[in-house]
Amino acid sequence: MSAKEQPDSQLDALREEIDSVDEQIQALISKRARLAQEVGAAKGLTETAEFYRPEREAQVLRRVIERNEGPLRDEELARVFRELMSACLAQEEPLKIGFLGPEGTFTQSAVLKHFGHSVRALPLATIEEVFHEVESGAADFGVVPIENSTEGTVNHTLDMFLTSPLKICGEVELRICQHLMGRMKDIGRIKRVSSHPQSLAQCRAWLGQYLPSIEQVPASSNAEAARRARDEDGTAAIAGDAAAEVYGLNVLFGNIEDHADNTTRFLVIGRKLFPPSGDDRSTLLVSARDTQGPGVLHDLLDPLARYGVAMTRIESRPSRRKKWDYVFFIDIAGHVEDDNVRDALAEIERHSNLMRVVGAYPKAVV
Repeated sequence: MSAKEQPDSQLDALREEIDSVDEQIQALISKRARLAQEVGAAKGLTETAEFYRPEREAQVLRRVIERNEGPLRDEELARVFRELMSACLAQEEPLKIGFLGPEGTFTQSAVLKHFGHSVRALPLATIEEVFHEVESGAADFGVVPIENSTEGTVNHTLDMFLTSPLKICGEVELRICQHLMGRMKDIGRIKRVSSHPQSLAQCRAWLGQYLPSIEQVPASSNAEAARRARDEDGTAAIAGDAAAEVYGLNVLFGNIEDHADNTTRFLVIGRKLFPPSGDDRSTLLVSARDTQGPGVLHDLLDPLARYGVAMTRIESRPSRRKKWDYVFFIDIAGHVEDDNVRDALAEIERHSNLMRVVGAYPKAVV
């Protein structure tokens, strides 16, 4: 046998083995899909939204990561299983997910990361519309931004929970890569740069260094800025990969964000709470009886410390009931059904003017 024939035969053998593995994988995927159907039938479920269990999906993904011995990265394996669960869930009808649009936004990317591609993504013009579509049942769930690691909280999302009955039932963390894009081929032809104010702020240092005299034009979303860049001479946009693809723009400079770990957290909103997954977060809306008195925050938060409940985030917002009256949004580690969390919240409720559970949901897996 010649030196050339031996590698060819080895390759053929490897390819045959891959084909055999592919057949086994396909058979197992079909078996999983049938089992998913049987689960729905056993529970008497008729609508796709009733099948969706965020705590169950989080548990599956955590086990995938625990079992992973390479060579694929955790994120890659989790994405494969997310898409598999998404396809199994959509056998009858896909979930309808409202998001802050238009197409090409980072929020749409968060939808696909969390729910997979076998959903019907509904782009909506405002955060308020996302809430209303979920409240009315026109969308099964919604996805909205809540905070960025460098630019802080999206206050409008927080304020919607003051009046909305919706619950937080999931969270998504998305690494944000900002790109400068446009129809032009070089930055010398740029007359203005458009993007969402948060994205402009996330690229403040880069813009100051490379485009110091160029006008910055705020837009309602990165995707809207990309649309303008497509339609207007001299306009460039700051947005993500999805926007460049949707609007057919050239990426002039990639990853221009000022911080390499730039990440945005998104919330999944729905109409009910779900059971614990084993590694959860809860969000509370709390108001003190006397917001002007001494030690207000200490009195509110003391039960958390005494019952061993970690607070991971707190934000104050105007209550809109009267001037200088505030409510507190508090994120804590654990699920409201956990014994220590339940005991702490019962004590907080006895000493507060308002104590409402806004959400109890699995922590972002990857």
